[in-house]
Amino acid sequence: MKTALPVEDRPAVRLGLRENRLQFTLLVVVNVCVGGLVGLERTTVPLIGTETFGLTSDLAVFSFIIAFGLTKALTNLAAGALTARFRRKQLLLAGWLIGVPVPFALAYAPSWGWIVAANVLLGLNQGLTWSMTVNMKIDLVGPARRGLATGLNEAAGYTAVGATALLTGYLATTHGLRPVPELIGVVFVTAGLALSLVVRDTAAHVALELAQHAEPLPTGEDTGLKATFARTSWRDRSLRGASQAGLVNNLNDGLTWGVFPLLFTDHGLGIAAVGLIKGLYPILWGIGQIPTGHLADRIGRRPLIVTGMLVQSAGFVLALALLDRPLLAGVLSAVALGLGTAMVYPALIASVSDHAHPAWRANALGTYRFWRDIGYAAGALVAGILADLLGLNATVIAAAVLTAASGLLAARWITERPKG
Repeated sequence: MKTALPVEDRPAVRLGLRENRLQFTLLVVVNVCVGGLVGLERTTVPLIGTETFGLTSDLAVFSFIIAFGLTKALTNLAAGALTARFRRKQLLLAGWLIGVPVPFALAYAPSWGWIVAANVLLGLNQGLTWSMTVNMKIDLVGPARRGLATGLNEAAGYTAVGATALLTGYLATTHGLRPVPELIGVVFVTAGLALSLVVRDTAAHVALELAQHAEPLPTGEDTGLKATFARTSWRDRSLRGASQAGLVNNLNDGLTWGVFPLLFTDHGLGIAAVGLIKGLYPILWGIGQIPTGHLADRIGRRPLIVTGMLVQSAGFVLALALLDRPLLAGVLSAVALGLGTAMVYPALIASVSDHAHPAWRANALGTYRFWRDIGYAAGALVAGILADLLGLNATVIAAAVLTAASGLLAARWITERPKG
């Protein structure tokens, strides 16, 4: 029988990026695999709906994004509560096991219903794996480096999303929409599952931060999911501001996910060019989060959040203003959307972490990520309805207006909190 190590022989638990660099780096690589799996869909799946399965309604085409967004949002919410019962590593592994069928379903689905079902599994996979990688990185580094930690996590994931979108666009040009582009997902699932087996759990780091936290948990404060959901969604002004900004940010992503491939192919671009546009957006979104995450630790969260939302709004304006030159319009729009999102993403997660006590932080992040990823479904639903009624151009205009309004709300509601 294996006996526990004496206390003096156990590895010392310390908070910090440098102190935990090996585990942190391993989690970065895991999140590359997480992002790569969802990147399979960015270029090809809307076109599979129209060209392979003959769908004529934009809302029907975007139904796979609605299924993905709803499932991922609910899983994010549940993930926070599940951390009270299960270790983060266990949930990370469960997410990868759920994701195993996804690339095969996308590659060989006999009907559109199978694609939608695969996106339910993909939403479960992304909700568990992405939630756990970001929570575990925040656990490791402590409060002083949250912005950088979340920036590196999201950079890894979204750079992989973009690179995979580029790759699938190229493969679809040379090998057709299916099955070759989707089967590269087998590599991501296999590698992600194998690496997650090596990851160490971070429960001891959470316990250490709780012991060191400058503000003790108020007596009688409810740390459960129901109370934290209310606190994060509307009762706390700053958390409410972050949640609405996250929702609109991912509404943009859900909208462009479905609309841009159809909009730019309607204006004469081929699959490879669409793949470039769809890949450039998340690549800049990903890589840009390394400096913006660091910047959020230095100048604060709110300036980046507000500026980023306004830059995204400008990206939608560029897409329409230059549409007579569709490749230029797509590239410039992708640059603005990518850089704007890079400003917003790590700053929002860090802001939520700043305003949440470690005792209920996992539930707060789960609630924030619930609202953020409901944006995928909301974006696809709004885009489908508006596109069917008013056309794709009107849908892009609506996104620009809504994003600018969200940035102004963030400026009004979100406050800075000293990092303890």
